[in-house]
Amino acid sequence: MALSESGLPFDAVYGPDALDGFDPATALGEPGEYPYTRGVYPSMYTGRPWTMRQYAGFGTAAESNKRYHQLLNAGQTGLSVAFDLPTQMGYDSDHILAHGEVGKVGVAIDSIDDMAILFDKIPLDQVSTSMTINSPAATLLLMYQLVGEQQGVAPSALQGTIQNDVLKEYISRGPYIFPPAASLRLTTDIFSYCKREIPKWNTISISGYHMAEAGATPAQEIAFTLANGIEYVRAAVASGMDVDDFAPRLAFFFVSRTTLLEEVAKFRAARRIWAKIMRDEFGAKNPKSMMLRFHTQTAGVQLTAQQPEVNLVRVAIQGLAAVLGGTQSLHTNSFDEAIALPTEKAARLALRTQQVLAYETDITKTVDPFAGSYVVESLTDEIETEILALIGKVEELGGAAAAIEESFQKKEIENSAYDWAIQIDKGERTVVGMNKFQIDVEEKYEPLRVNPAIEDEQKARLEKLRAERDNAEVERCLGELKRAAEGTANVLYPMKAALAARATGGEVSDALREVWGKYEAKNF
Repeated sequence: MALSESGLPFDAVYGPDALDGFDPATALGEPGEYPYTRGVYPSMYTGRPWTMRQYAGFGTAAESNKRYHQLLNAGQTGLSVAFDLPTQMGYDSDHILAHGEVGKVGVAIDSIDDMAILFDKIPLDQVSTSMTINSPAATLLLMYQLVGEQQGVAPSALQGTIQNDVLKEYISRGPYIFPPAASLRLTTDIFSYCKREIPKWNTISISGYHMAEAGATPAQEIAFTLANGIEYVRAAVASGMDVDDFAPRLAFFFVSRTTLLEEVAKFRAARRIWAKIMRDEFGAKNPKSMMLRFHTQTAGVQLTAQQPEVNLVRVAIQGLAAVLGGTQSLHTNSFDEAIALPTEKAARLALRTQQVLAYETDITKTVDPFAGSYVVESLTDEIETEILALIGKVEELGGAAAAIEESFQKKEIENSAYDWAIQIDKGERTVVGMNKFQIDVEEKYEPLRVNPAIEDEQKARLEKLRAERDNAEVERCLGELKRAAEGTANVLYPMKAALAARATGGEVSDALREVWGKYEAKNF
């Protein structure tokens, strides 16, 4: 019997018997209504298509700014910022641990000066910006707010998302800074700050994408992501916030694979489960608190360096799955990303893929095209059952944070990744161009490369910044930040003052490291 990616049986033929016991009124509802199986908005894409974001950022702020203008001119409707590894880890470009990594996997942002260059001539009251940043999310958000204020944009007009999902860093990625309890404190401080100061901002993008890239099955991806979401909601409620005060600004981030039918079912099941959790466990009253709104990125892990043009086909299918599953925004990977950073042409083609889906197909003409499908409704029910079973295991361990300490999620994902790799090695899983349908000679491809001189440029900028600023004022502000971190006050207010005085991101993170310490993962 064929199996789905989550290990569930896949029947060759589905008929009416697959929907025995299926109650459309309970399981589906209407689009835009509880339990949101059919989508979070009544009209979905019939009014306007999803937000088209292309994740971009490399080298210096000036280089990335140029790429953003190119993408906006090509018709992109939202920006999505990739930060380099030192920025993600809370280190400045001149830190010894940053050597060799400056500007490599994203843009180097050390201070408000860099952030101002990154968004030069981009009106922040007219674009929605997503920033893929986690442990130092508060720092980068405040830099963005300060740049908006320099442009004359009120914080209330800023729209966008910070990923701010540090729990998944302990599970699948690794760029964490502080221990889990301190990280959850920082997350809830962000919730509270944004409710008061930046009300249109999505304060967290609870992410399953990176778990999927690490090897999680679709069921594991959704289960562990929603379990993290439960942990964040509990932490916010425990801090004294009402669930309806922050839950409408929660967002999610998932992957979309080439297994189109299961991906559509996965997205539908995720919406249904989250709606029930928010209503039944947390007592949410606002319908927006129950909506699982999500961004999707096509599956980078499925791209191949062999015959890279084939990735264009993969990405088109993955993007189609995301749209049929009801995503709110989408990033389509460039075909050359298995080799290097995307070239300008490759990034443009990735955006054109979304535009073809939106404007040349008929999938935007109706809401939830798969509603009532024997196979999709059956798969939705089956994957929902599997997701709930996995969430139950996390809960038995005491919740997401406690399960992380036991390395439960990490071990489950690693086992799935191992099985996946073995299947490819044995030829049981076909990867076109890699273990089947190979060609003798691969066409030479010239990738985009980041100039290593960028590191020296960033170091020079930091030296100049520290020479020009009022260092006594910076030290005073950082002292205030540490005092807030030692107590219970919201740390974002003194953090903003420090950044406005031109403290660097690394200095802010170092101040918090002094109080909260650094997280050291257990070895198993």
